[in-house]
Amino acid sequence: MIIRETVEAREYETLLPYGAKSAESKGRLHDEEKCRFRTEYQRDRDRIIHSKAFRRLMHKTQVFLSPEGDHFRTRLTHTIEVSQIARTISRGCGLNEDLTEAIAMGHDLGHTPFGHSGESVLNRIYSKGFRHNVQSLRVVDVLESSSSRRGMNLTMEVRDGILNHTGNVRPFTVEGQVVKISDRIAYINHDIDDAIRSGIISIEDLPKSSIGILGKTHKERIDTLVRDMIENTCGRPEASMSEEKLEAMNELRSFMFSRVYNSREIKRFENVDKLDIVIESLYDYFMENQDQLPEELLEMKDEFSSEELVKDHIASMTDRYALNLYSRIFVPAGWK
Repeated sequence: MIIRETVEAREYETLLPYGAKSAESKGRLHDEEKCRFRTEYQRDRDRIIHSKAFRRLMHKTQVFLSPEGDHFRTRLTHTIEVSQIARTISRGCGLNEDLTEAIAMGHDLGHTPFGHSGESVLNRIYSKGFRHNVQSLRVVDVLESSSSRRGMNLTMEVRDGILNHTGNVRPFTVEGQVVKISDRIAYINHDIDDAIRSGIISIEDLPKSSIGILGKTHKERIDTLVRDMIENTCGRPEASMSEEKLEAMNELRSFMFSRVYNSREIKRFENVDKLDIVIESLYDYFMENQDQLPEELLEMKDEFSSEELVKDHIASMTDRYALNLYSRIFVPAGWK
């Protein structure tokens, strides 16, 4: 029988000095009895994977809104790809794979429906502004509750990695830093893959200087960047990649922002303005009809403002739920 203490002892034998040891975790917001078999980070991973917020990711947009093809990424498949890339790097660097996986699985739980377009709208209409990484932390700390506890009560290491997977603050664990860079590696390359599949761009459109360094195919680019991360992170207190590979990756990122993410043509094609109307209309509706919020949010009305609870409700929606709800509330049956 392998119990938690055995796994914790093995971590001291197998992880390199900068790998986070689960027995040395900074703890949870609220103390609780340890599991007999799983480490603290393994428990965090399991709580995230079994959450409702995690399941909703399968119906949330990554880049392309409501794609008809079966092979386009969703927010869930993006999350899995980030986890796979980050775990490979962590394994190669002697870091804690369980911590890495927990952070990766939880990093996008706070994303809105309709991808970054939805995030932009909510950031504009919610008075305090909206950032999906902050909302992801709110999901695990407050919103994903059970009958026995408020939130998931995750460890400080996982909470920090989720909050700081984007933005200017560096996560305090190397594992969190690995996830932060892996997120960028994943979305740049799989969004290129999806954009080529959709016909928006072709492989010939990609910057030749970047492709010459990283590789022409999706597989080659991921492999190049993962290898570079391992070579430049192993044995060091901070996760990093070589200047050459970083510049090449950032050039691809700039290309994707100009040709795909911020493309006016794509936004017109996907009727982004209509999606803005959906989110704004639902937001205004629930601000005026707060009694129709879900019961679990109404139970928090003495702790949080109505505006924050409405923001929570809108952010939690999947693409199809938001569209169906908008139709039920605002579209007369005779118009369908």
